[in-house]
Amino acid sequence: MTAEPISEPVDDRVEWFLPPAQGWTYEQAQDFDLPFEWDLVDGVIVVRGQTNFWHDLVRSGLERGLFAARVEPCAVLPERCMLLDESNTAKPDVVVFDKTGLDVFELDCLPVESVVLAVEVVSPGTRARDRFGKPGQFAEKGIPAYWRVERGIDNLPIVHEFHRDEEKGVYLPVAQHEGVLRTSVPYPVEIDLAAVVEL
Repeated sequence: MTAEPISEPVDDRVEWFLPPAQGWTYEQAQDFDLPFEWDLVDGVIVVRGQTNFWHDLVRSGLERGLFAARVEPCAVLPERCMLLDESNTAKPDVVVFDKTGLDVFELDCLPVESVVLAVEVVSPGTRARDRFGKPGQFAEKGIPAYWRVERGIDNLPIVHEFHRDEEKGVYLPVAQHEGVLRTSVPYPVEIDLAAVVEL
């Protein structure tokens, strides 16, 4: 006796990791009731891992510094979804964006063209994406500046600052900040990086 094939649809709790050939769109992925944070990468739902204490301290400190220095029409948010295209989303650790013309209280995702700076604090589980994948995507979509933050000696953050080369469409290194971060992009800001990890 052979078992009858299952003709019922796969349960939603399982189906999310079986994307169709063309991948999920952001709109489709939103329909799943997922019990975790996620990004959409080329139509595949990617689970966002839990961050550690150092990562969270640095993210919060940089967000506070950027928020305190912000100038109109810029706004600063942590972990805000950016819609890169229908098959790709990302949630940088900190986002600086131009709020002109946006109804920020109604948005699920920021339109990528409004973003002026994306900041990623590198975690053990996201090294490759933070160092290579995300900068490539962000530069391709025209985001003018990117900061990659690494853990240095004595747990002090090191901020690698990149600006987008308009001709080449890629990020070029501008500075490596240790001790104090001073920059004029996206607006003048000075952040004591040692203070960022103080409790």
